[in-house]
Amino acid sequence: MPLWLFLSACTTTWYNPAPVPGVELVDFTQVVPSQGLPAEVVPDVSNNNLDVTWHDDRLFLAFRTGPSHFASTETEMHVVSSLDEQDWRHEGSFAMGTDVREPQLVSWQGELHLYMAVLGDNPLDFEPQGMVHHRYLGEGSWTEASWFDDPTFIPWRIKAVDGRLQMMGYSGGDAVYDPVDGEPIQIRWLASDDATTWEPTIAGQEVVLEGGGSETDYVFLADGDLLAVVRNEAGDEHGFGSKICRAPAADLGAWDCIGDPRKYDSPLLFTMRDRVWLVARRNVTETGHYDLGLEDLDHSQQYLAYQADYWVNPKRCALWWVDPASRTVHHWMDLPSRGDTCFPEAVDYGDGEVLLYNYSSDPEGPDVSWVEGQTAPTFIHRMILRNL
Repeated sequence: MPLWLFLSACTTTWYNPAPVPGVELVDFTQVVPSQGLPAEVVPDVSNNNLDVTWHDDRLFLAFRTGPSHFASTETEMHVVSSLDEQDWRHEGSFAMGTDVREPQLVSWQGELHLYMAVLGDNPLDFEPQGMVHHRYLGEGSWTEASWFDDPTFIPWRIKAVDGRLQMMGYSGGDAVYDPVDGEPIQIRWLASDDATTWEPTIAGQEVVLEGGGSETDYVFLADGDLLAVVRNEAGDEHGFGSKICRAPAADLGAWDCIGDPRKYDSPLLFTMRDRVWLVARRNVTETGHYDLGLEDLDHSQQYLAYQADYWVNPKRCALWWVDPASRTVHHWMDLPSRGDTCFPEAVDYGDGEVLLYNYSSDPEGPDVSWVEGQTAPTFIHRMILRNL
């Protein structure tokens, strides 16, 4: 049995508090680097932020590559596509002389769109410069970049809901790493009919949450209520870590949140068999907590202490299930991962299966700290989550 599968079985038994409809992982394969990539795509040391979508019966993959996880002038965003996820066709490469991250590939009304966050080139800082949008014109061809009007906006998830596109993102992301002078981060929920012009999803309420939260994903429950998971790295009145939020179908702008001391970095939510599943980063410590409860320290001191602790511990990319009633998150299993890991994206694979792409340091390699992993090679893998 591979080491990652043995460890997943062990942690599943330890964490899972109650029998629930579950999933298993099959068909784990490395995609980047691989022999099937086109000659135009030369992966660098670090291959991480990614997105996938189906378009015209092909799977499109966008991924960031650079000399490390940190910002660099050498960063590129590659887009490739495939009919079989083995042999890939080059669709485009984007190098802007600065960092690019958080790709979103969206197939909408017969057209394919690519959105990216543009950041700075300082490896020790997080410097949002706005979002760019390209429309696919055909094999290897895209429109010129058009810029979103908010210069600090970071797109996180774009999905089709009830015949419209919805985008969840955040503004003021530079405050995530500025606990003293940073302004509250604003989570914005936008909608579009044409993938180009965006307006508030809820009329008159573009901002649905303000505070320390940033990366946010959400699903709609059977009763129409919204359930969201928010990374709360900067901290606010809910503490540090994450927020689990719910809004009633009758008033989707009224988010009610509770704090969770674990930090679910890069949250991805989806449903299978009426169960809400979360893929997000797991801190490999005794409690898994990001918030260590150091309430005798002021806010900025807590932030620095929690950051220092988090960076030196190992990580996993994990599958969790979320109880919408109690807004509690329960570990199901670790995906094959370690070191620097977890920027997942999932698409439907048919027959009740979900196709998941993710990045990680070598899953069979040494169990290094997160900071060590960010300066070492990382790889992109694909896998299938199947109902048990």
